[in-house]
Amino acid sequence: MTPSIEELLARIKTLQEQMEQEYAALRAQFEQQRQALADRFVELQRQQRVGLWRYLRGSRLTVLLTAPVIYAGWPVFAVLDAFVSLYQAVCFPIYRIPRVRRADHLVFDRTDLPYLNAVEKFNCFYCSYGNGVVSYAREIAARTEQYWCPIKHARRWHGAHERYPHFFEHGDAEAFRQGLERLRRQYEDGDPISPQHGGGTGTAPPPAPPPSRP
Repeated sequence: MTPSIEELLARIKTLQEQMEQEYAALRAQFEQQRQALADRFVELQRQQRVGLWRYLRGSRLTVLLTAPVIYAGWPVFAVLDAFVSLYQAVCFPIYRIPRVRRADHLVFDRTDLPYLNAVEKFNCFYCSYGNGVVSYAREIAARTEQYWCPIKHARRWHGAHERYPHFFEHGDAEAFRQGLERLRRQYEDGDPISPQHGGGTGTAPPPAPPPSRP
């Protein structure tokens, strides 16, 4: 190999090393800018935080006096949480009903928001737990109802769960007797009625027509 080629190869290697160094410098600069923007965003949010003393001082006296009543719900939610967890752990395997994932209903992602003070963070945690437990228990109860009594009410029911539209019409004994086992077997087929499986777009039987009058 001639000296000129060796020199060219050496220069190419040097340029490649320099290029890698430039890329590394650019990556580091980008990371610094990204972190600076993130820190600035967090700082802007912190500026929106209301101090604890100012927050309490600005609250109405009646609100402060009723706070113990609100927080008294802690043991109620805790007992409900424990009961429905034990209930589905014992009964659902026997009924062949898929268990409800507790983590799908209890979500705690608001307590780290920088614009909340200590009381607001605690309230957010409490609200997340209370509403999460109710949602968790509601789905367990809905799956139980689908297994044992998937019959619609005679009058309109506000706030029905997502499984309710797939229940049998009130008074349609034939549809109930013929379709109950089929509805139960859907649990073994992956529970297509569940919101985690498309929100009821699976193979659930359509609502039966109301019974004809003689």
